Amino acid sequence: MVPKSFKYYIFTGLLSILPVAATYWILLKLFQFFSTPGAAIVEFIFKDKVPKYVPELAGFILTILFISFAGMVVSNVLGKRIYAWFEDVLSRIPVVSVVYRTIKQITSSLSGPNRQAFKKVVYIEYPRKGIWTLTMVTGESINKTGEKYYHIFVPTTPNPTSGYMLYIPQLDTLETEMSVEEGL
Repeated sequence: MVPKSFKYYIFTGLLSILPVAATYWILLKLFQFFSTPGAAIVEFIFKDKVPKYVPELAGFILTILFISFAGMVVSNVLGKRIYAWFEDVLSRIPVVSVVYRTIKQITSSLSGPNRQAFKKVVYIEYPRKGIWTLTMVTGESINKTGEKYYHIFVPTTPNPTSGYMLYIPQLDTLETEMSVEEGL
């Protein structure tokens, strides 16, 4: 048996620890993101009268309650109208509208009643012949001659919330076995 080198052990250790560390870091950042708004309120009210972890924990709980309340408000008729008005305002702001629509389409495809914003995943030859790109089908149509087309969203890197909308003949696509969630 050939003895393993120190570099091998470092590399193997890094590969085994990295997923755990990345998961911890992402969860920590999510907790901080959700606890910060509420923590500021709790710290303002109680000043230094509570242990340090209490404002963060209370802030996290308050933020989750606020998000739940927002969901409850937007679920009724009046809330839907207010939200539609808010979306209309956002759609009129040049840069904001593009970012908002893209993020809205992606989140809608993952949850809620509009779960089918992305219907399936296909490959297309893009940006040139011989290069295949993973894309999301957002709809279908038929032109005047009867040719079937896919409405395709092509995500860009490094930010997959932005991308291109293309209309491609279905014959020019390659079907996949991949689910929309796997494609995202």
